[in-house]
Amino acid sequence: MTARFQSTVKVFRLLAGIVAILLSFYLHGVASAAETPSGTLDEFWTLEEFTRKSPKQQMNAEAFAERVAGDAVALSNSGKTVRIAVIYPGSQTSDYWRRSVVSFEARLKKLGVSYEIVPYFSGSSSFVGNQASLITAALKADPDYLVFTLDALRHKAIVQRLIARSRPKVILQNITTPVKSWRDKQPFLYVGFDHVAGTNLLIDYYKKRFGHQKPFAILYGPRGYVSRARGNTFLQAYSDPEVLNLKASYYVGYDRQKSREATTRILADNPDLAFIYACSTDIALGALDAIQEDTEETQVVTNGWGGGSAELEAIAKGDLDVTVMRMNDDNGVAMAEAIALDQAGLQDEVPVVYSGGFELVTSGDSIERIDELKARAFRYSK
Repeated sequence: MTARFQSTVKVFRLLAGIVAILLSFYLHGVASAAETPSGTLDEFWTLEEFTRKSPKQQMNAEAFAERVAGDAVALSNSGKTVRIAVIYPGSQTSDYWRRSVVSFEARLKKLGVSYEIVPYFSGSSSFVGNQASLITAALKADPDYLVFTLDALRHKAIVQRLIARSRPKVILQNITTPVKSWRDKQPFLYVGFDHVAGTNLLIDYYKKRFGHQKPFAILYGPRGYVSRARGNTFLQAYSDPEVLNLKASYYVGYDRQKSREATTRILADNPDLAFIYACSTDIALGALDAIQEDTEETQVVTNGWGGGSAELEAIAKGDLDVTVMRMNDDNGVAMAEAIALDQAGLQDEVPVVYSGGFELVTSGDSIERIDELKARAFRYSK
């Protein structure tokens, strides 16, 4: 039996397993209580917890962060062409995903890695059937690396099947908290910007501006990991059960129109509202649409999350109050550096988790400061 035939058999077995998982979802209507507004992140290690339990992770993470921050230094490698499949929810207003691919490819070139990359952009990271079909298409090309995002927790079974194999190596994007139940069998790399760390910057901002008990509302994305990490982290820190200052919360997906409609209802029902906490770019822009249309000339403010081009433009106009800005391109650079190290036989130097940095940006910031942050954040994807 040839190696290629064996590889093909393995792929078909994996695809059959994914189909079985999907049938289970549809036939049994799987729903997780953890995906309710009261859901927690207990099934994940926080970045601090994981680093504390693994001294080698801390050492690798610090050295790796220096590589990402610095200029590209090419490593010796086999010279073979590396095949990479990238599955991203690219139809959002946020340019995070598109910039990720641009910075990823730019750094691979700087590092002298020969590669073929095929991006698959889906409409939503929360739709399991859509994501699984894209994985199926990607696996047919037998890639060396598969870049994916774990937002809907129903993806866990699919991802677990992937990382149980030696090929392709899995990079999980937009998540920096390792799954506890996977124990020592973790993906090749978790990469992104820690959602809790970013949210904590917004918590501090709102507490300083409004105090601790002002009435507010939350607009979540789809039910899943990101909404829990961004939305419930904020809820637990700012809500006060004695004064009942949480006035409304809605799951609106990453959908600008649904966000606008929800905000219109919230404003009509809560004339004393101080702010609306938004969990993503599309949500923030939809909330702004409704706020600007409000005939009562409301003073309600909202935030962005991520600091991409659309949010920075809204801040420059004075429409958006604040955002937490990711140093965006570092995520693509980190993936490229990890692959370069792996191809050079230095995979032991790749940390399990890479989490990039944030900066808080407000409508009171100078144009000069924002331009300086843009130069850092978009160093490859200008």
